[in-house]
Amino acid sequence: MKELENRIQEDGRVIGKDILKVDSFLNHQIDPQLMLAMGQEFARLFANQGVTKILTVEASGIAPAVMAGLEMKVPVVFARKSKSRILSDAAFTADVYSFTKQTSNAIRIDKRFLSADDHVLLIDDFLANGQALLGLKEIADQAQATVVGAGIVIEKSFQPGRDNAINAGIQNIHSLARIAAFENGQVCFVDEEK
Repeated sequence: MKELENRIQEDGRVIGKDILKVDSFLNHQIDPQLMLAMGQEFARLFANQGVTKILTVEASGIAPAVMAGLEMKVPVVFARKSKSRILSDAAFTADVYSFTKQTSNAIRIDKRFLSADDHVLLIDDFLANGQALLGLKEIADQAQATVVGAGIVIEKSFQPGRDNAINAGIQNIHSLARIAAFENGQVCFVDEEK
């Protein structure tokens, strides 16, 4: 998605060898117009998959997932990273390790919001090592829901996330921006035409 790639080039900041900071438009401050465009693109890419629900993980996946849900006219369910006193104990859970934050979280979705009748689209802000997608897939499997694919805002193609997701059975993966490498503080995108 050229609009997203341009925004990454303009406002993204490369930190070290493998971190891209996009907090000015995606995961701290949110650009609603860009989120809407991404939601429309996800809706187009997964239009014929029979999606009944969209699953994501709080917090950065929520904005693009909600916009996709709005376009697809389906509910969005987000996995919570922490348990509060008002959450039901009847939940599907999975452990997810964040390499960026160097922490592990038990994510959870209330059993009322996911069933074997659902055809779910997984949406996440980044695909690097694939841990969030694997956790969402594990939760969908516990519910016996069908995962129809995954929509990713930004994929770091030089990390094993796509392969890890495919090996876990997530076959239909579409990333709006695929990064091939970070070179001298610059973002190099995958040339999709090759």
